[in-house]
Amino acid sequence: MKTRVKWVEDVCFMAEADSGHAVIMDGAPAIGGRNLGPRPMELLLMGTGGCTSVDVILILKKSRQAVTACEVSIEAERADDHPKVFTKIHMHFTVRGTGLKPEVVERAIKLSAEKYCSASIIMGKTAVITHDFEIIEDASDPIG
Repeated sequence: MKTRVKWVEDVCFMAEADSGHAVIMDGAPAIGGRNLGPRPMELLLMGTGGCTSVDVILILKKSRQAVTACEVSIEAERADDHPKVFTKIHMHFTVRGTGLKPEVVERAIKLSAEKYCSASIIMGKTAVITHDFEIIEDASDPIG
């Protein structure tokens, strides 16, 4: 895996992955940024959320769960001093579907956190990561 990060101006950078996709990162105005994109540390959290969500969806589908949506809200705290690593991360999953079994959802989240999500495992080297979830039952079709 490769990526290239190129300075655009001030504290704005363009990152391009070897897949060909690109993203703009920018700093806060307080350090000379123009707020043109997420901060690099925000991207770490976003990537972690994406990584674990992929796992959870794939595990739920393999477990024959009728999942229709999955969202993870992440709150994180960072160290006060440099390096300002993440010290606490909490992930709240909202999973929607029909007849989802709580124990299967819980197992999917646990498998992602402990075995499959490389990003979560890396972040767990400096942060205490906690998880919880809620299940929203899709409304049944009144016609069918």
